[in-house]
Amino acid sequence: MTVRVQVIVDERERAEFRRQARLEGLSLSAWLRQAGRASMRERERKPKFADLESLTVFFERCDKNAGGGTEPDWAEHQRVIEGSRGQGLPEA
Repeated sequence: MTVRVQVIVDERERAEFRRQARLEGLSLSAWLRQAGRASMRERERKPKFADLESLTVFFERCDKNAGGGTEPDWAEHQRVIEGSRGQGLPEA
C-alpha cells in the first residue's frame, strides 16, 4: 500500500532539492525517498553501543588501530596553548 507523506520545507530548500533531483534524473519524491534510505543506511553503519560489552569492544578496536607510541604530555599541550594565546594573531 502506498501512502502520502507531507514534508514541510522552506521554498529555498524545495528549490535546491528539486534541482538536485532533476540533475539526477529523478522526481522530487523519488529523490527524497533515496535520500531518506541513504540516511538510514549511514546510521546503520555507525557503531551502536547497546551495552558495556559493545562499548568495550569499540575501545579495544580503537586502541588496536591507534598504533604504538606514548600519549603526548597534557601539561606541555597546555603550555603551548597558553603561549599562543599570549602572542595573539599575527599582523595581516
